[in-house]
Amino acid sequence: MIKSAIAGLGWWGQHIAGCLRQDGAKLELVRGVDPRFAELGEISEKFGIPITAKLDDALEDSSIEAVILATPHSVHEDQIVACAEAGKHVFAEKPLTLSAAGAKRAIDACEAAGVVLAVDHERRFEPAFAEVKQLIDGGDLGTLMHLEANFSHDILANVDPNDWRASAAESPIPALSAMSIHLTDAYQYLCGPIAEVFAYATKRIGNWGTGDVFTLQLMFESGLTGSMSSILVTPMYVRFQAFGSEAWVEARSDTHPGAPGITKLTLSRTGQERVVKDLAYIDTVRVNLDAFADAVTGVAPYPITNAEKLGNIAVVDAIIESVRTGQPVKPVSS
Repeated sequence: MIKSAIAGLGWWGQHIAGCLRQDGAKLELVRGVDPRFAELGEISEKFGIPITAKLDDALEDSSIEAVILATPHSVHEDQIVACAEAGKHVFAEKPLTLSAAGAKRAIDACEAAGVVLAVDHERRFEPAFAEVKQLIDGGDLGTLMHLEANFSHDILANVDPNDWRASAAESPIPALSAMSIHLTDAYQYLCGPIAEVFAYATKRIGNWGTGDVFTLQLMFESGLTGSMSSILVTPMYVRFQAFGSEAWVEARSDTHPGAPGITKLTLSRTGQERVVKDLAYIDTVRVNLDAFADAVTGVAPYPITNAEKLGNIAVVDAIIESVRTGQPVKPVSS
């Protein structure tokens, strides 16, 4: 078991901590870090760990091998670098950092220290994406024509306007940093680097001062096109679709990827009956944490490469610039 600390014990930090209490977990949570530590006695008792105020408390503990960061976006870069310099492996909540330059600094620090850097892009671990990737890579769809996706929900619809998640500094485009960033990662996992983006973000209702709707058109380096949308104030809606010249495939779910549910996978081939099958839920957060642990112990390389981590933040940079200027923008990752 890899002794680990978690920094940040809000909603998602507690979800991650809960994953590490499951049978067979490869990471053992031994410390929490949160500036509200004095108020978190019930959480400390629930997870059976001490909670202290400063990340340095974990970094100075020689028994701790890995740190999980479920902290505000703006502090990820410096925290990742600090963990690397302390010789700790790092599992960071998304977005990895708030700029491509920051992502490169964090990645370089981990490479220099010889520690594993993982990121919480759990959607690419879903069984539906594994099946879609197999169909794409195997040529079963024919020539790939276009990708579409929507990842929307109202879990955060009533967030406090003073919460860091609603801050323009932390979330310039909230629906991107909360949801669509998983799709930009999955798109590149399935179809390679993105060459150009053109995006809109707007506010319709809700507490999100920086906007609650995001939509994106994009072009891959291969010439393939794609689109995606995320809405922060609507009932749960999760759909991904890949269109090919000979077939299309759609994955649709009505539950959050972090909650149990069924995903329906539909495959439609020209001149044939549609095939629909149900894919059972797996805990993709736990799968990602296990992949991180396997990389730490040398069982297998971490499946999200450094080039993909950097490429995704470069795409996010380009999207923010596109929204600001109203123009298409090419991602720059170096």
